[in-house]
Amino acid sequence: MANTAKPCKLALIQLAVSADKDANLANARTHVLEAASKGANLIVLPECFNSPYGTGYFPEYAETLADGPSVKSLSAMAKDAKAYLIGGSIPERDPTDEKIYNTCTVYNPEGKLIATHRKVHLFDIDVPGKIRFQESETLTAGRQLTHVDTDFGKIGVGICYDIRFPEPAMIAARQGCFAMIYPGAFNMTTGPLHWELLQRARAVDNQMYVAACSPARDLNASYHAWGHSTIVGPAGNVIETMDENQGIIYADLDLKTMDEFRQSIPLITQRRFDLYVDVSKAQP
Repeated sequence: MANTAKPCKLALIQLAVSADKDANLANARTHVLEAASKGANLIVLPECFNSPYGTGYFPEYAETLADGPSVKSLSAMAKDAKAYLIGGSIPERDPTDEKIYNTCTVYNPEGKLIATHRKVHLFDIDVPGKIRFQESETLTAGRQLTHVDTDFGKIGVGICYDIRFPEPAMIAARQGCFAMIYPGAFNMTTGPLHWELLQRARAVDNQMYVAACSPARDLNASYHAWGHSTIVGPAGNVIETMDENQGIIYADLDLKTMDEFRQSIPLITQRRFDLYVDVSKAQP
């Protein structure tokens, strides 16, 4: 990858989320502008940052992308911050079929909506005695992977449960992405087990930056987010992380460092996809 891209300063904003959508949007704006004032030019919000996280809330808070208040607000935030904004995710209602999606919207520094990602892998789990959550009760899964061109290079976007599947990150790396960004909301069961582990796995598998941005934890809410928003380097090293409270973390994403690491321990150029796709070629 040529190192002609602009320097990238990433900010993950771990927001406290309430039942008041307007308050959530105002809180997001305050923190986006704060991050920009600290030099961040790629800013990320959490999954479901504008509403409580829960299957019962998705239909109530869902809005269209064409004229919904959240998209308008996010566009203005990006423009005023003069930064790329990965707008976490919101419950999206598609007016053509009334289906509801968990959707991430991405904006350029002029406030233009440049990409959308509908969560491909819905969060349907049942851990006996601990947690049961079935997004598919109200949400529909997306059907495409998302890669976004920026002034820094190409970025892949997923949402929460998407991180458990290695293929989207592998495809993103093969398509020239230097980072995978995952707005996510792991919980008090899955968070301690796999939140950091999965980020480091996706990073070291593909020698790319990986960042996951969570809501802050609210023990008075029906869903308790793990928090601990984290940025991982291409060697699988944790660059920055935080606790469960509202706040912002920053990191400079250095493509030169990434390229040097890829050259020293080559994976991308040595992957034998010809063998992986046709398993019949494998030797007994």
